[in-house]
Amino acid sequence: MAIISISLPEESERSLEMIQQSLGLSGRSEAVRASIRIAEAEMKDTEELGGEVEGVLIVVHSTHGDKWIGMLQHKYEGIIRTQLHSHLQNRKCLEVMILSSDSDTLGSMIKEIYRMGKADYVKFVRSR
Repeated sequence: MAIISISLPEESERSLEMIQQSLGLSGRSEAVRASIRIAEAEMKDTEELGGEVEGVLIVVHSTHGDKWIGMLQHKYEGIIRTQLHSHLQNRKCLEVMILSSDSDTLGSMIKEIYRMGKADYVKFVRSR
């Protein structure tokens, strides 16, 4: 097994400890491995979408004054049917978007959100 060293902001360190405790893991390394498995499963779910897709995209971010989410919503306005913006505690914002799109465009949108690195939480829930 490879040994790597990473730097984390304090908030991420607290999150890692919370994951460790929540899952009953014995150490941080196990928490990192579990987090990678969870992220990998999320990515696989997104990549396996095919054809036309409808659902809800949920994004939580702590960049209240930053215009990145508005610019993203304008870029993808053709697939956003409805959107809701709400202010949460600690200057965080919640974005809820009802989307109808081909899977490639949706995948591009989600990847762009991750690449920007400003979202604290991203989840797409596909309607069945």
